[in-house]
Amino acid sequence: MGFSLLTMIAGIGRRGAPALLLGLVLGACSGAPGGGTGNGDGAVPPPVTPSFRAALPNSFADVVDLVTPAVVNIAATGAVERTLADLGPSPFPPGSPLDEFFERFREQYAEEPDEPLERTSQGSGFLIDPNGVIVTNFHVIAGARNIVVTLHDGTERPARVVGTDPRTDLALLRVTTPGRTLPYLEFGNSDDVRVGDWVIAIGNPFGLGGTVTAGIVSARGRDIAAGPYDDYLQIDAAINRGSSGGPTFDASGRVIGINSAIFSPSGGNIGIGFAIPSNLAEPVVAELRQRGFVERGWLGVRIQEISPALAERRGLPDSKGALVVEVEPGSPAARAGLRPGDVVRRFDGRPVETIRQLTRMVGDTMIGREVILEVWRDGRRLSLDVSIGAVPPPDQQARGTPRRPAG
Repeated sequence: MGFSLLTMIAGIGRRGAPALLLGLVLGACSGAPGGGTGNGDGAVPPPVTPSFRAALPNSFADVVDLVTPAVVNIAATGAVERTLADLGPSPFPPGSPLDEFFERFREQYAEEPDEPLERTSQGSGFLIDPNGVIVTNFHVIAGARNIVVTLHDGTERPARVVGTDPRTDLALLRVTTPGRTLPYLEFGNSDDVRVGDWVIAIGNPFGLGGTVTAGIVSARGRDIAAGPYDDYLQIDAAINRGSSGGPTFDASGRVIGINSAIFSPSGGNIGIGFAIPSNLAEPVVAELRQRGFVERGWLGVRIQEISPALAERRGLPDSKGALVVEVEPGSPAARAGLRPGDVVRRFDGRPVETIRQLTRMVGDTMIGREVILEVWRDGRRLSLDVSIGAVPPPDQQARGTPRRPAG
């Protein structure tokens, strides 16, 4: 996934400068009599400037020395199917002898037995337990048959999968180190992190080994369409291939995120990285340790956002809520009487403003709990009682529209 970010800069030449200055002067003089800004007292308010001086850290070395021993490298080996796409297009001029040789090789390759290829992916992780429990990304170990973890001192140990949660892109591994207690980290509170705060990312980019980068939190609550529980921290600390699963620290050395994704047209870092917030990851990790999987509430509908135009056509006072576009037969929603075209406005007494919000509400609800849905149907409000169910296995879920499920 990627995109190119274009920055448009409008320059003003020497001839344009006087006109710009004149415009500024006229703008300052126009307004209330007396050259003011129209606030009645003739005084120009001062610009908004901080009354303090931001303290920049001299170094992150002390924090890095403290946390790095708990960060690990992960090599996951799995089988992938052989396809002609593995060879790519011919790199030689069409019709040339080398091009003909390449095409003969492609034909021979296609006729060979369809044996899977072994492929190794590199990633990162971090210890959260002195007995070898490791947090990483699900996509780092997805489909792997063999997983090897390299500890900070270079020790290599085989790892087994404790549990996975593809919806949040999290996985839990365990390694055994008889007679040895391992350094480990604890989660911090990602809700305390503000845009502009310093962050430190540690990972294994391109298999080079433990690498430390630093930056700031660029934004919060990012939805990158990776899954129904997207709530990423956007950071500009460099994250590259192989850094996935590594920890994101605040300046005090607390884990406030897990490196997970980047936007890039080339696959390399361009300063737009995403980390799973610790407050989202911590309860998932706790459930993976206990059960090996995450049990979430399920409603059985597919939903979409409401545009202002759609809200006006349906007589809604605003565009908040989630429009139901499909109800799965036999689901909790179907048994409660929910219909396509309904707009869910409140869930269990809480207002629903976006489809992401409803998805999280349903997923976080205990299975079997009775809740009240307030919906908008045919210009009036209705209340429906629904008993939240458990998410069925993927092969039992109805195939509907590609819109986002609400759990």
